[in-house]
Amino acid sequence: MSEEQRRILIVDDEQGARESLEVILEEHYDVEAVEDGMIALARIQEKPFDVVLLDVNMPKVSGLEVLKLIKDYNDAIEVIMVSASDRARDATVSLKSGAYDYITKPYEPEEILEAVEKVIRRRSLQAEIQPTYQGTGLDIGHMQILSRAENMRAVFRIIEKVADTSSNVLISGESGTGKELIARALHAHSPRNQKPFVAINCAAIPSELLESELFGHEKGAFTGAHVRNIGKFEYAHGGSIFLDEISSLRLEFQAKLLRVLQEREFSRVGSHQTIKVDVRVIAATSTPLETLLKEKQFRNDLYFRLNVIPIRLPPLRHRKGDLPLLANFFLTKFNRVLNKRVKGIGRDAMEVLESYPWPGNVRELENLIERLVVLGSPDQWIHENDLPFDLLIREEGGEYPDKKEAATDIGLISARQEFERQYILRALQRCRWNQTDTARVLKIHRNTLIQKMKILELRSQTDE
Repeated sequence: MSEEQRRILIVDDEQGARESLEVILEEHYDVEAVEDGMIALARIQEKPFDVVLLDVNMPKVSGLEVLKLIKDYNDAIEVIMVSASDRARDATVSLKSGAYDYITKPYEPEEILEAVEKVIRRRSLQAEIQPTYQGTGLDIGHMQILSRAENMRAVFRIIEKVADTSSNVLISGESGTGKELIARALHAHSPRNQKPFVAINCAAIPSELLESELFGHEKGAFTGAHVRNIGKFEYAHGGSIFLDEISSLRLEFQAKLLRVLQEREFSRVGSHQTIKVDVRVIAATSTPLETLLKEKQFRNDLYFRLNVIPIRLPPLRHRKGDLPLLANFFLTKFNRVLNKRVKGIGRDAMEVLESYPWPGNVRELENLIERLVVLGSPDQWIHENDLPFDLLIREEGGEYPDKKEAATDIGLISARQEFERQYILRALQRCRWNQTDTARVLKIHRNTLIQKMKILELRSQTDE
């Protein structure tokens, strides 16, 4: 898409501020301006926008709340917050909620143009990454879920079969396996894709506020309820709602949720008026619900209501062939986004990455590759000695030790000695058994290293 086709939405209740931003941007972009956050959400649902310039302080619905609703609807829309006050708390909350930048008034035209251009450039770079991986994953609008593994391809086939239905879906899998991405894929491939996708992390909301967050409340319903609040279910009408970490719900709230799933209606807190909704419910859990059922911490009837279409995501260590695919994808991504030129991942480093169990799954891999690109040198390869030690420490047979077994069977002192032995061994191997270089890497004196090598019975095979 050319720069002239890029769409910018300005949201500010002050007419003068809207007109000022329009003058700055209209020469370069297709610009539209509205005075209210809810009108902005309606515009976003009608047609795509690349960037939203959003005022923080608006009378009806605050800019921070509008930001969250925009990100719930389409996380790909970049939002730049604009405020008359330089308040660190608002800036922090904005950035944590997904805003790209936070600009304070009065601003120079160049400052606004530069911020918007950065966003546009970033989106262009991300778009360039995708064609390389055609046919290796499932498209989600502007994104892809990449995989060549057969167990993930089976997940894709389920999505294609059930996306057109309104049946409830329960996604299970370890943390970091991409449960929300799968939920977004279900929404993106469904007839509901022009309506909101609303994501809620049930574990992140205090239990006493969860009912109000999901179903809304009336003015005066409780202390601090100064205005009527529309809940997530009501906002998601016609679309999909994603309930992450459903296992964290308290039993008394599970009963309320069950009724909503059965009747497709609810009442706001403090109201007797019934509101009917049409939403598809997609739930997710990293804790096996079958275990909670046995412990009577989760209702059987709610489980069966949610588990109409079960989707089990495999951990990264069980996705055969996906590690190199994902590692190189993230390398390309961060090279472009961070304007770096790291050449690639060497065979020695890739072998270590493929043998590591990845307890944090794809999220852990992405974070590691970002770190390696940030620290990497231009036109250089990433090698084994660039990897952090926690990826390198293994048993001599090549397998990672069972951490639970090590902690319970051999005792703390022995476990500590074994860790130290493996740590020093890997450093020696990296430095080709050069004791001076190894001591420098370990930040200890060479004599200390020699003493520890004797105690831990470490010696090069060439010495035997």
